[in-house]
Amino acid sequence: MDANTFIPEHFIDDVKTYLPAQLNIADFINACRRPLRKSIRVNTLKMSVAQFKQHAEHKGWQLTPIPWCDEGFWLERPAAEEQALALGNTDLHLSGAMYVQEASSMLPPVALKPSVKHSDTVLDMASAPGSKTSQLAAIMNNQGVLVANELSSSRLKVLSATLKRMGVGNCALSHFDGVIFGNYMFECFDSILLDAPCSGEGTVRKDADALKNWSIESNIAIAQVQKALIKSAFYALKPGGTLVYSTCTLTPLENQHVCDALINEFGDYITAEPLDKLFAGAEKATTREGYLHVWPQTFDSEGFFIAKFKKHASCDNPNLQIKKGAFPFQPFDSKKASAFMQMLKKHFNLTALPGKLMQRDKELWLFPEAFDGIQNKIKYARLGIQLGVIHNNGVRLAHEFATVFGQQCSTNVFALTNEQANDYFQGKDIRLDEVSKASGEVILTLCGCPIGLGKWQKNKIKNSLPRDLVQNTALINWL
Repeated sequence: MDANTFIPEHFIDDVKTYLPAQLNIADFINACRRPLRKSIRVNTLKMSVAQFKQHAEHKGWQLTPIPWCDEGFWLERPAAEEQALALGNTDLHLSGAMYVQEASSMLPPVALKPSVKHSDTVLDMASAPGSKTSQLAAIMNNQGVLVANELSSSRLKVLSATLKRMGVGNCALSHFDGVIFGNYMFECFDSILLDAPCSGEGTVRKDADALKNWSIESNIAIAQVQKALIKSAFYALKPGGTLVYSTCTLTPLENQHVCDALINEFGDYITAEPLDKLFAGAEKATTREGYLHVWPQTFDSEGFFIAKFKKHASCDNPNLQIKKGAFPFQPFDSKKASAFMQMLKKHFNLTALPGKLMQRDKELWLFPEAFDGIQNKIKYARLGIQLGVIHNNGVRLAHEFATVFGQQCSTNVFALTNEQANDYFQGKDIRLDEVSKASGEVILTLCGCPIGLGKWQKNKIKNSLPRDLVQNTALINWL
């Protein structure tokens, strides 16, 4: 019990006005003051759930399945490890095999999952820090196109780092207020997730000060932003497409009322899809409209709200806009592309890359296959992944090549011990027990997952980890 959790009386008075009849305020307050259970999601782009369970059993980790997410688990670690080593510094986290993600935040992508095909074009309208974006990429199996948007510059950097670690290769990053999508990318997306900025009332179990500045006036102001975003999402959605709207807050002002505004304006074109059958027990949190309104005490999680909509027909948008400016990429020269692919086959036994090779100055990029249709709609902060840097003798590979395609390589791959991995993440070269005759670049793995590149140098592997990813803290080993 955290007695320091700040829950103002005027907030409690407001909650009483919309608390469902089957719940009581005492249980709500008690739940808000209990610490959250730790939860993780297995990143199936790098590791299967079965493999993860084997690693967890070997470590003595206790996993309890999260009912709504096949890849999600509540996690308990041995007390000594929990005290000595942060979960984010474990080998399974550093390798990208898992993401530390609150259980209820896994619900929005799960709600969208039945509608998503691998070939789709999908928008995550408010993406950072990347939990739901990486979950969507795994649902898409790194295929199709996933546009991840984030308004905050600092959070965009965090998002980019997350996607690299998780091995996401089908993503384009953008840096805009989400209200632009309906006008600039009208009916471009098969599916859209709008996990909207909100007052965060449901996060009080994680953040004891989440309600410190709470006010109804703030709820009303935020709801206006949310209504503009959900309208933009509606316009950006293709006819036949699916929109999931979610928040980590509780008030109907930012939840049901925002959905009401969408239906009131576009009810002839869109309908809500009920979520009461999304998972066993979902009916406990289902509203009369068919939305999920998860309270902290319902599933012993954070509070969350999720609504799902289907767009049936096109609706004219009177405010369409067209991007100005030239596209800064061009197709990679065919002869050089052929030589590059021959190098990958010879060195790594990698025979194909799923996408289009594009060049910007000396940078070599790989765009998702289906990106042509939207590449000129807006200006992107990043497109696909950077494979390397072009020089006179070929291409010097980049970190992301390894994290995304390393598992498809069968030669020049080196599995690190925990001690070697600790050195790698701290920016040190990898010492070898024996002199190696191998040359060129090598893909480094941890827990069977590719984590980056090195370069063979006889009795060591030279570290190629980007400097911004180097860590200076206790990693992996805790005994």
